[in-house]
Formats: sequence, C-alpha cells, structure tokens
Amino acid sequence: MKLYYAPGACSLAVHIALREIGAPFDAVAVDLATHKLADGSSYLDVAPRGYVPVLEFDDGTRHSEAAALLQFVADSDPARTLIGEPGTTRRLAATEWLAFVATELHKTFSPWLWHKETADSTRQAAKEKLAARFAELDTLLAGQDFLAGDYSVADAYAFTIVNWANFLALPLTRYPRLTAYLARVASRPAVQAALRAEGLVR
Repeated sequence: MKLYYAPGACSLAVHIALREIGAPFDAVAVDLATHKLADGSSYLDVAPRGYVPVLEFDDGTRHSEAAALLQFVADSDPARTLIGEPGTTRRLAATEWLAFVATELHKTFSPWLWHKETADSTRQAAKEKLAARFAELDTLLAGQDFLAGDYSVADAYAFTIVNWANFLALPLTRYPRLTAYLARVASRPAVQAALRAEGLVR
C-alpha cells in the first residue's frame, strides 16, 4: 500500500492513523506546488484533482478523501480501537467528529485561507467561523481529553487541521484547552513518528 502525501497537509491525518494501527505502507511525497513526484513524474497521472491524500492498494486501485480514508484505516484494525464497532455510540461519535472536522474546519481553512487571491471579506468570514469552532472545541475539551471520548481517528484529523493555524499565524492563545489537546495528541508515539517522517519535527 502507498500513501501519497505532502508534509503537513491533510494527508498527515491518514499517515498518523496508519502508524497508529501498525499498517505497512510506503509513503510517497508529493510537491503540491508543482504536482510532481520525486522521480519527476506528474502526480496528476495518479490523482487528476491534484489533492492528497491518496491511498494506492496493491491491486493498483486508488482512493481519496481524508475522512473516508481515515474510516477505512481505522476499520483495517480488527480491534477498531480508533473508531468503534458498527452500531455503537463510540463509532457514531467518532464518525460524527470526522464529519465535523471535514466540513467545519478543513473546508473553512481550505481553500480560503491558503490562497492570496481570496477576498479580504471572505478571509475574515472564514477566520470568524474558525474562531467560533475553536471556542466550541475548547469548551468540549474542558470535560474530556479527546473529541469522541477516547482517542480516535477524528483526533488525528483534528490535530492535523487545527495545527494549520500555526502555519497561517492564527493565534490559539484564547483556547488553552484546545492548545493542551494539540499537545496531548502530539505526544503520541505514532504522531511523533509521522511528524518526523514528514520532516515537521526533528
């Protein structure tokens, strides 16, 4: 299995999840600015949309969309500790938070805050929505350590996306419990291994 990724992009969440369950995989870096792979070939031949992550299976099939891939990876672990069994409230909570991160955080950050051509009014609206969601998470985390109770793939996703605030100079000082949560997730061995592999920490 191959994971096509770009350092610090949303593919980091899938990278973390694969390491959490101990799955064997090859990590293939993508330059998102040029859509090139290390060998000079075009990533658009792999993924016509040009996005990461993509998981390529041994039969050559390829699949995308971070939230879907996170659910797949979590289900690949027979114990399903990162998502819960079908029909349980644990699974409902984990998939609910996956959807929240995808729609309320990921798609508010991206593309609006990453592109210089975004209108100032649109940029401000995105920042205001993120501030409201960060405050919501800060309140939630006053009573629990992780989004769905116990650690889940939703936390790998939230950690990846909320950390974009640091790349974009969005201060998180107003959200001390959210900041502590990010540190808590970052301390996990699988998260540290993924961050090191992507060159994000030493």
